[in-house]
Amino acid sequence: MTPADLSLTVLRAVRRAVDDGALRVDVPPGVKVERARPGGSGEYASNIALTLARPAGRTALDVAGILRDRLRDAPGVRTVEITGPGFLNFSLRADAAGDLVRAVRAAGAEYGHGAALAGTAVRFAEPTEPRAALVTGTVVRLLRAQGADAGSGGTERIHVVPGAYDPDTLGTDAARWALLRAAPHDRPLDGPPLLVQHERNGLFRVRYAYSRARRLLVNGAQLGVLPSHDSHDSYDSHDSHDDVAPVEASALLDGLGDHPVVLLAAARHRAPDRVARHLEGIADALLAFQHTVLPLGDEKPSAAHRSRLALAEAAGTVLAGGLSVLGISAPDRI
Repeated sequence: MTPADLSLTVLRAVRRAVDDGALRVDVPPGVKVERARPGGSGEYASNIALTLARPAGRTALDVAGILRDRLRDAPGVRTVEITGPGFLNFSLRADAAGDLVRAVRAAGAEYGHGAALAGTAVRFAEPTEPRAALVTGTVVRLLRAQGADAGSGGTERIHVVPGAYDPDTLGTDAARWALLRAAPHDRPLDGPPLLVQHERNGLFRVRYAYSRARRLLVNGAQLGVLPSHDSHDSYDSHDSHDDVAPVEASALLDGLGDHPVVLLAAARHRAPDRVARHLEGIADALLAFQHTVLPLGDEKPSAAHRSRLALAEAAGTVLAGGLSVLGISAPDRI
């Protein structure tokens, strides 16, 4: 992880804190990260908490604590410490990408589920309008995935622009995507375009990207390349197309790293559309990355290919898990 990568990671943590309502500030355009000074701890440090303290109406130590909680599990970050009046100090992991891929592979489709909302009880009123019923049921699933005790029998309501649920015409998957992809306060998507296999169709892109991940595993096995991300593996090697692989892998790693936070924010804000949009971003990154995964021409399989295949496999796992939370299937072939 470079200082620029770390700066973006801290900036994403600020955005998450703002999205979660933990901080009420304007997200800055950037975050300054520099080498830790003598007497500090870790390798890098940032004064972002001191910068945000006054506009947030909080102490710098409070802000630093809020950001530290959102940086503990960030890819590439080994430890986060608070020093002095509120400086954030970072120690970095040697194999951040590998840690993330292994975490996804270990958790499977439940990657991003957690206990952040454990002890929270949420009871929704029984909705009668079709879209409200679908959104509410999906939010219940999201809340439970974060440890909340969620169900019916209460008074909370999710207000939506009404929309018809039409699985007989569209099929279950397209009918659900049409109502869940748009924010609850926006009109549902038109159903018929979701049946067209075209890049403008977000549902198609997500499901196609998942199917490509599955096909890469099959093709890799035929070439003798199996997914693996050992500590010595890298996305870089001396193969002919490696100059593009690290850049495209970075966008995909960012998407996978953000997935747990997106699921939590979607649950807290009662917004399944956040998950759908996030899956589209992961799908786009995977489709751009797929061409760098396996050996081309007379290339010999290498550790980099095994690592890239493991990343593609992890991306497919996240896509399938995200679709499952939305109640949508992930076919191996399209």
